[in-house]
Amino acid sequence: MQRYSLLAILLCLAHIGPALAGGKDAKRPNIVILIADDWSYPHAGALGTKGIKTPNIDRLVKKGRNFTRAFVAAPSCSPSRAALLTGRYPHALKEGGNLWGFVPAEYVCYTDLLEMAGSIVGFTGKGWGPGSLEGSGRTRNPAGDRFKNVRDFLAARKKDQPFCYWFGSSNPHRPYKNGAGLEAGLKLDDVKVPRVWPDTKEVRSDILDYFEEVMAFDRQIGDVLQALADAGELGDTLILVLSDNGMPFPRGKATLYDLGVHVPLIASWPGRVPEDTQCNSFISYVDIAPTLLEAAGVKGAKGIQGKSFLDILTSDKQDVGRNAVYFERERHANVRKGDIGYPARAVRTEKWLYIRNFRSDRWPAGDPETHFSVGKFGDIDDGPTKQAILKLKDGTLHERDLWDLSVGKRLEDELYSLRDDPGQITNLAYNYEHLEVKNKMRAQLEVWMRATDDSRLADGGGDDRWDRYPYFGSPAGGGKKKLKNK
Repeated sequence: MQRYSLLAILLCLAHIGPALAGGKDAKRPNIVILIADDWSYPHAGALGTKGIKTPNIDRLVKKGRNFTRAFVAAPSCSPSRAALLTGRYPHALKEGGNLWGFVPAEYVCYTDLLEMAGSIVGFTGKGWGPGSLEGSGRTRNPAGDRFKNVRDFLAARKKDQPFCYWFGSSNPHRPYKNGAGLEAGLKLDDVKVPRVWPDTKEVRSDILDYFEEVMAFDRQIGDVLQALADAGELGDTLILVLSDNGMPFPRGKATLYDLGVHVPLIASWPGRVPEDTQCNSFISYVDIAPTLLEAAGVKGAKGIQGKSFLDILTSDKQDVGRNAVYFERERHANVRKGDIGYPARAVRTEKWLYIRNFRSDRWPAGDPETHFSVGKFGDIDDGPTKQAILKLKDGTLHERDLWDLSVGKRLEDELYSLRDDPGQITNLAYNYEHLEVKNKMRAQLEVWMRATDDSRLADGGGDDRWDRYPYFGSPAGGGKKKLKNK
């Protein structure tokens, strides 16, 4: 059992007690989070991707509700998972806003609240992270106590005790085995290559390798579902299938384009979530914690910035008021001289994506030469697609454009018409015809930043505290990681 801080105990008394009063006989649902590592929407069979085989995900889509417009709060593992657990935006989590940092204990997680309300809480695989407990004030991973597998977790609970379980896959995070997709019987002709990458056999094969890793995640989902069925718990369990950020490819993970922030979100809860339905309302990851707490009948901690979507989770309706979503990034990998990041904020609607780059003089994908971790342009995970793009720098005009889209410097403002340019290639921010739209979207973003106390807005974005926060990752070329994750 975690040793809780005084703040957490006070939160327990102030917020949980009233929620449970008068309802101690009500059965709290079990909650299972099945989270992939670097998986973009819509890469599953039932989500519309040709050639990929994901029978367990497809089954949950058929038995539940598919949220077609779910977006992470940050396209980076640690801050994305921290936002999911706390219901707060990354910029409101101090050190928790960076990759390889920590989540200060002052920010209570839904897992803490559920455990204090009587649930057993645990995880297998990758919980919150990567990062450290050093300096956080925590004694364990924010996702709960670690278990070898779901069956060990279920065996540890008391009779009839509600549970909250997190299965964190390492798929489809890189590295991949080259050619694994082809070996699995996937076909190059089934691949639809995004326009921001060169359409070559090498790139198509890389995408198939990614698909094969998604299929491995699907098999892991099947194992968890079977364990729940064997325990007789499928009928009382709210299951969410999701990802921490987008695919580990250029202009994907660690960027604010759709390939980096638009992710699957599938919910199943027999008798509560309507089967075979689709929701097109915008959902942010900060909305997940308050939703889970409301579903469990437990009040959230003070300071939660997300809004529960339990009303549309448990109906076949849409919420027209959920018409925009906001996301951000600070330092991802430590890949720029001076340990600096690439601060940016964005607002996404049905028609438009607006991005504000607060340090547009910096390289968005990392310095061209290795600084501390990963390698050159280190915010992009290495692989055949990255290497193919890096070779285009001195090629034809079109090839140089592809290089620039992935690793070149950005302007301060970016605006994309999602109706005319779903691949987000042509920046309209400096087009006179779209000046009014840009100004409107920028103003909308600033309203959100003020409402969520985002210090980046002050002094023209001059708050660089995230550059000074500790980085616990390994240097390039290996070395022991400093992750302390009990």
